[in-house]
Amino acid sequence: MQGVIKAYDPVTRDGVVLRDTDLTEYDLAENALQGSVFRMLRPGQRVIFDLDDAAQATALRLGSEIDMGTPAWLESD
Repeated sequence: MQGVIKAYDPVTRDGVVLRDTDLTEYDLAENALQGSVFRMLRPGQRVIFDLDDAAQATALRLGSEIDMGTPAWLESD
């Protein structure tokens, strides 16, 4: 899913993300940034995320949900 960060507290690591499609709010899971490129989040920052079993946003990452494929000029023969 794609969305934007609505709020984030770097001290407590609590935050909220809004899903693009219907503006549903999801709290960030405790491990939402674990293994990601993010060290901090800012309101308005675009992210891709998954939902865990508790309906909390987890596995935050950059990029697009659509696999654009490897450009032909980067593919090896």
